[in-house]
Amino acid sequence: MKKRKFGMALSLVLAAGTILGACGTSGDKEEGSSKGGNEKDKFTVAMVTDVGGVDDKSFNQSAWEGLKAFGKENDLEKGTDGFDYLQSQSDADYSTNLNKLARQDFDLVYGIGFLMEGAIKEIAEQQKESKFAIVDAVVEQPNVASIMFKEHEASFLAGVAAANATKTNKIGFIGGMEIPVIDRFETGFLAGVASVNPDLKVDVQYAGAFDKAEVGQAIASKMYSSGVDVIFHAAGGTGNGLFTEARNLKEKDPSRELWAIGVDSDQTAEGIVKVDGEEKNIVLTSALKRVDNAVKDLSTKAMEGNFPGGETILYGLKEEGVGIAPLNEEIENKDEIMKKVEEWKEKIINGDITVPSTKDELKSFKAN
Repeated sequence: MKKRKFGMALSLVLAAGTILGACGTSGDKEEGSSKGGNEKDKFTVAMVTDVGGVDDKSFNQSAWEGLKAFGKENDLEKGTDGFDYLQSQSDADYSTNLNKLARQDFDLVYGIGFLMEGAIKEIAEQQKESKFAIVDAVVEQPNVASIMFKEHEASFLAGVAAANATKTNKIGFIGGMEIPVIDRFETGFLAGVASVNPDLKVDVQYAGAFDKAEVGQAIASKMYSSGVDVIFHAAGGTGNGLFTEARNLKEKDPSRELWAIGVDSDQTAEGIVKVDGEEKNIVLTSALKRVDNAVKDLSTKAMEGNFPGGETILYGLKEEGVGIAPLNEEIENKDEIMKKVEEWKEKIINGDITVPSTKDELKSFKAN
């Protein structure tokens, strides 16, 4: 009888030890998992590109540069334990890619571009424990932060530069698609041109896509043929066609003065052309949309526990969310143009003028 009781007692002790051991093992695994504990307790972040791709030399690329800068600052490496991206080949990939990153348990997942608005809404509703951010659109859900920019402020400065650089008094604007964000680029540009000379006319044309370089080149060709000598694009990958056409024309006729203005990131590298063995550049400047700064800033906020879910964060000149790249050294009146650009920049930052963001606001805009 005693032996039986002792055996039962020993079994209970062993069972309890097994349970406690199992609990301890489970805890050890969780601590060493990708989302917490001693092995890796780092904030992870990823993004989904739109159809332009991560190397579009524009919007998506700028966002990726921001993630890489955030990763470097926080000792993260590319991959599921640090920072990463998924590239979309078509809009059908948006939801799939967002869902995949959420399931990989990234702390924050970005959808880059207004085209992702529907997909972000869908996946954020399904993955309520995950945090998302969208650039260039507003999604009103508690687990989504919306990043918006005052593109019109940057393009206003580009308009000032274009109006002071033109010799033919003919300027062009190439838009990707007729949507609110590109409308802000166009409106700001037109206001900037008008602030210098209200009699200048701007030829405005839209390509209907952000990934059709051949269409951008065709539009640019017609504009330059009509006497336009400065063209600003807000068309993503489509705008690469503008640079191709401008380089070709400069190569054929080195004496011809023509310029292209880039967008989102500093696109100076796209303007390099060899003329009689000498390197020239046809990019006058670029209207900067600092997606990189915004992505890095929001990632830092989220990492520090200050994720602005359900809010819209607006980045303008004052917040260093937009700006203008240095002027081309080859423009003959560079210092004079830059001085005027800086004067307008200060007026905008100080609130002396409010740059119009819509066509209706443009109608009543008067530069001081």
